[in-house]
Amino acid sequence: MTEAVQSTTSTVRAFTDESRHLSFDRDEWAELRAATPLTLREPELDRLRGINERIDMDEVAAIYLPLSRLLNLYVIATQNLHKVSATFLGAKAPKVPYIIGIAGSVAVGKSTFARILQALLAQWPDHPQVDLITTDGFLHPNHVLEHRGLMHRKGFPESYDTRRLLNVLNEIKSGHAHVEAPVYSHVVYDIVDDERVVIEQPDIVILEGLNVLQTGESSTEFVSDYFDFSIYIDADESDIENWYVQRFLTLRESVFQNPDSFFSNYAELTDDEAIDTARNIWRSINGINLRENIAPTRDRASAILRKRKDHRIDRVQLRRL
Repeated sequence: MTEAVQSTTSTVRAFTDESRHLSFDRDEWAELRAATPLTLREPELDRLRGINERIDMDEVAAIYLPLSRLLNLYVIATQNLHKVSATFLGAKAPKVPYIIGIAGSVAVGKSTFARILQALLAQWPDHPQVDLITTDGFLHPNHVLEHRGLMHRKGFPESYDTRRLLNVLNEIKSGHAHVEAPVYSHVVYDIVDDERVVIEQPDIVILEGLNVLQTGESSTEFVSDYFDFSIYIDADESDIENWYVQRFLTLRESVFQNPDSFFSNYAELTDDEAIDTARNIWRSINGINLRENIAPTRDRASAILRKRKDHRIDRVQLRRL
């Protein structure tokens, strides 16, 4: 960890004592890659990219590699801490997965970010098994949301089975050998009853979702209680809305063409109709959720990554220890 501290101290240009985060511009952050090798190749990056996201190898080298290096150091330090604790207690060190939470708006690029980070972290020798789960699987099934009058609130905090998510995280963090999580289909827009994601004592678990940094008003236990590190993907709302519209247009030409798609009725919309529909959905649902529930959790993250209009990250804020 000394290496990381020394590099950080030499690279940061300015921050105030009152700031909760160290702030890096793109070039400053890229320097912290040090000698970390680029293990990802273009064909794999093509597979990991999300819809309408133009992430290139330069972005991986400048942003993702320094982050994977930092997280590698953190994971090793945490593993050593568990060993020290076990030695003190005279017990065998348990295998406790390191949990990383990734938060941010719809269409901001969380899923792509999580997949690329997963691929890079899995290349480090000290933690080769990295699992990825999403909070989509913990949405209440559509029939429950319909019964509660919440279909138009899908993605809002009340639409999730938070208790089930907390139980899964508790089992993972307790070192259970076999943990199952539900699966969500973006085609049918619902939970898939007969499918499960299986987590079998990985080294790292990445949990990606809209509201993973949320704190309830009455709950005494939060999803973020189980995180060792958390990341918030940030951008101007106007940019995110435009990304959402572009994604909607792309889905209209692909997934929505599937007759099994929940949104197949949008497949025949004209360009103007599709744009109007997407903007109405944004302004009545996703934009409200971002402003009221998601963005207010930003400063709780261990790291905040700020995107420009072209999806490239130009600023990284790292929460001070």
